[in-house]
Amino acid sequence: MTDNLNLTMLVDFYEFTMANGYFEKGFRNQIAYFDMFFRKVPDDGGFAIMMGVEQLVQYLQNLRFEQEDIDYLRGKKIFSEEFLDYLAKFQFSCDVWTIPEGTPIFPQEPIVTVRGPVIEAQFIETMILLTVNHQSLIATKANRIVRAAEGRAVMEFGSRRAQGYDGAMLGARAAYIAGCCGTACSISDRDYGIPALGTMAHSWVQLFDSEYDAFKAYAEIYPENCILLVDTYNVLKSGIPNAIRVFKEVLLPKGFRPKGVRIDSGDIAYLTKKMRRMLDDAGFCDCTITASNSLDEYIIRDTLMQGAKIDSFGVGERLITSRSEPVFGGVYKLAALEKNGEIVPRIKISENTTKITNPGFKQVYRLYSKESGEAVADVITLRGEEIDDSKPYEIFDPDHTWKRKKLTNFRAEKLMVPLFINGKCVYQCPDVHSVKQYCAEQIDKLWDEVKRFENPHKYYVDLSPKLWKMKEELLEQYSEGR
Repeated sequence: MTDNLNLTMLVDFYEFTMANGYFEKGFRNQIAYFDMFFRKVPDDGGFAIMMGVEQLVQYLQNLRFEQEDIDYLRGKKIFSEEFLDYLAKFQFSCDVWTIPEGTPIFPQEPIVTVRGPVIEAQFIETMILLTVNHQSLIATKANRIVRAAEGRAVMEFGSRRAQGYDGAMLGARAAYIAGCCGTACSISDRDYGIPALGTMAHSWVQLFDSEYDAFKAYAEIYPENCILLVDTYNVLKSGIPNAIRVFKEVLLPKGFRPKGVRIDSGDIAYLTKKMRRMLDDAGFCDCTITASNSLDEYIIRDTLMQGAKIDSFGVGERLITSRSEPVFGGVYKLAALEKNGEIVPRIKISENTTKITNPGFKQVYRLYSKESGEAVADVITLRGEEIDDSKPYEIFDPDHTWKRKKLTNFRAEKLMVPLFINGKCVYQCPDVHSVKQYCAEQIDKLWDEVKRFENPHKYYVDLSPKLWKMKEELLEQYSEGR
């Protein structure tokens, strides 16, 4: 969908002022390393889901400055002509690594790493954050809602409440990968193959002289997929009785069974229990009940605990905007430079300890129990370090170092994979259905305690001894004011 869309100018303006400054001060060829990571899981959850890699690839493949871009920058009268000429001839040449889409991710670990000339590596900050932050946020929220539904289908119904058209399209993509069965967004079906779902609105029912006439007309047009919206007037006194009448008078004589009814308002737990009984008594035990109307994981969980008879959910605004916590909070920080052929680590220090960065050029390992297959911990290492899973390995909390655990009988897997080498894409993006399956498989490998909605178990994200020592030395160095 966005294969040929040039988003090069979608950057914060300070990327241009810094790039011009780097150029003027002789840093044009300075090799730098940047990491994207996030500090907190939305909704105080136990994990997030990596998303947006395919769109990141498309963006990086289309980096180029048009003449109108150069003319615009020239008009600002603060950039040198030499710098503008550099931009006119711009060719992306960085190396990029990322954690694959659909993978559960955790705070502080790098999820995207960029190595290359500092002008280029710095310049792509905005779009990396924009792309990964948004889809990871929606995927994380969608998966919480899907888990709350306890195996019942969840449809993404949020297009009209999304933050812009790309929020609707890419939000539908992220929600589908994270577990939703389909979307109301037709263009996401056309472009990504995500099943488009939907039948009627209240306006269809209101257009006809009676609710019965509206149901009858719909059943005549769509007998194979007849799902009726029953709450336009009165669910129990007219909606369900009229639906049952149409099922008997229109569908059964043609040899069809009704697919379902949908309710979009009222006390869903109470009404669906009554609806189920009425449908069953009429001989339509196979007629499903779908509920929508400003749902989220907590409302879904509570209605099911109250005995609601719901077979599937349509979830809109609170999913597509992640209304309860609409900011993912990923950041992009300098981690190292190359000087005289050596990697020189860089660190950002803050009185807020969560904002202290992990220095150096890094890799992330995920350690799995060979006995259960579950993920036990992640370990952030320096590149070149290898975790030998044939031997015991001790992990430790980097903030509370006395908390240690020796792992045996485990499997170590590197998480970060190359996207670009020397500016050339080396990654084949899997199709959306494969990513969806992969995502479900990876989430199944997490402890149930990590998947709790309230007070989830804090998954271990530790530093290798070598990286921890490097970080401590830099903290000591800068604390002494050197």
